[in-house]
Amino acid sequence: MSHPPDAPTVQRVDAEQHYEILVDGTRAGLTAYRDRGPQRVFYHTEVDDAFAGQRLGSRLVEQALTDVRESGKRIVPVCPYVAKFLEKHEEFADITDPVTPEIRQWLGTELG
Repeated sequence: MSHPPDAPTVQRVDAEQHYEILVDGTRAGLTAYRDRGPQRVFYHTEVDDAFAGQRLGSRLVEQALTDVRESGKRIVPVCPYVAKFLEKHEEFADITDPVTPEIRQWLGTELG
């Protein structure tokens, strides 16, 4: 008899500066960030095609943003997926900073 799959889990991987979502131990997606003082600047989110349609992206981002709140940091949504998520989830508005040209320039330098 087969066992049901484990619920997807989200973990922060500081060494790689991203959060990842795991399904049965396999990385199904990630949302990448860089820290800029008290801000966590999210710039890229992806979910592997093999895991599409399972709402993993929104679960990943929601748990990542919850972690940002618990860490005492602020969110800067350069990533279009994170920005769109925040439009629908006003519970994070109090810790969200606008994306400015200065932040975009800083991020470009950070990412090389």
